[in-house]
Amino acid sequence: MSSLRQLVSQTAIYGLSSIVGRFLNYLLVPLYTYTFSAGEYGVVSEFYAYAGFFAVLLVLGLETGYFRFRQRPEFSGDEVYRSALGFLLIANLGFIAAIYYWQQPLADWLQYPQHPEYLLWFGWILALDALSALPFARLRAENRAWRFAGIKMTEIFIAIALNLLFLLAWPKLNNLWPDNELAAYYDPTLGVGYIFLANLAASVCKLLLLLPQFRAVRFQLDPRVLGPMLRYSLPMVIIGFAGMVNEMLDRAILKVLLPYDLPTNLKMLGIYGACYKLSILMSLFVQAFRYAGEPFFFSYAGRADAKRAYALVMQYFVIAGVFIFLVVMLFIDLFKYFIGEEYRAGLEVVPILLMANLLLGIYVNLSVWYKLSDRTGLGAWVSLAGAGLTIVLNICWIPVWGYVGSAWATLACYLFMVVLSWALGRRYYPVSYPVGKIAGYFALGLALYFANRYVLDIYQINVWLAGSLGLIIYTGIAAWLDVRPMLQKRRVTSA
Repeated sequence: MSSLRQLVSQTAIYGLSSIVGRFLNYLLVPLYTYTFSAGEYGVVSEFYAYAGFFAVLLVLGLETGYFRFRQRPEFSGDEVYRSALGFLLIANLGFIAAIYYWQQPLADWLQYPQHPEYLLWFGWILALDALSALPFARLRAENRAWRFAGIKMTEIFIAIALNLLFLLAWPKLNNLWPDNELAAYYDPTLGVGYIFLANLAASVCKLLLLLPQFRAVRFQLDPRVLGPMLRYSLPMVIIGFAGMVNEMLDRAILKVLLPYDLPTNLKMLGIYGACYKLSILMSLFVQAFRYAGEPFFFSYAGRADAKRAYALVMQYFVIAGVFIFLVVMLFIDLFKYFIGEEYRAGLEVVPILLMANLLLGIYVNLSVWYKLSDRTGLGAWVSLAGAGLTIVLNICWIPVWGYVGSAWATLACYLFMVVLSWALGRRYYPVSYPVGKIAGYFALGLALYFANRYVLDIYQINVWLAGSLGLIIYTGIAAWLDVRPMLQKRRVTSA
């Protein structure tokens, strides 16, 4: 189907900005973990855990609301865009004002009294990113994937360049020539604050590149548009916030729930945060799919074969996701060198987190039932149920199993949400997903992973050889069972 091919191509382009671009950003992890101690890196992990929650709150669900309401005949796309953008601007200016007012009390509460500037810088990052969300959504809706990718890549390259400047080049220059003119402007006590400054500068540049999307419309708050759009969108905030509880809560509360002193807890948080980065290939795949998938699901909804297309998308998504799991885990003995030696004590969480993120991607696919049936409120209850389970399991398991308990809690939560969403989808928007085949690919991936670990442990075979053999077996089976029939069908149809 041409629309499915378009989805694949759009996912690839968004993946260029998300997967390729952020993979370059991912290469900063060795810089961080070889430059900072685990305790210092724990600060970064904690702040970026908070960022996930505020990224949801500050966008107010209007990204998804824009996709939904621009399709409605009673509104024009420009009317929807103007109202949503104006509301976002007011909300985020209020957020920055609150950060200014409570900057020091918040820093004291978070146990960073010496660095209240961290909160201000991070607040600006969050607000600028939230204001960028709607212009990016418009680019996606208009299928301007290359411009989307170009701006995202530019932001990432700027962030990488400034990280290298602040953490490597500038300190080295000061060591070689301590009397240089720039030395007086460098403050070693800022530590990981230079990471925040680099990202803030990149966010500013991103917003400047999006100015044409701001100048193209005038701001307005049309109650006729904004009222129903907010009623649709605000449950998405609950869904997104609950999703952040599932995805980020562990890193936000490990510092509190781990049964050690504050420096040790921050060290454990740093180890867990660094190992979480090793599952980033799966996270980026899910993110790239989400960028391309959401507009596809809405635009394809009115077609007669829509549900069949959604089932096919799910099937091939799982095939690709299990492949990514195997790429990381069959070569984990090589991937581990992306983080410093101190951090490798937490490698056992990587397969758990990879599987958890794959389940999250399946849930993204399944969420079509409440988005297309306008039952976002019911979808919010699913997310809240998952968030509740995450909170309970983290509280119960972290004091006993440490950060490993957090990883298992994430996996258990996403599995629960997948099962619940699938069951509700069968009632409100039934799609014949190939459940047996999906389960089979999961089983095949896990079997190849455990077989690989057994072979490496018992027979000491070369890592490249054993990993490549596993990937060849998986790819061959997937090609025979699913790619070959699809190609044959296409040849018959074209003939």
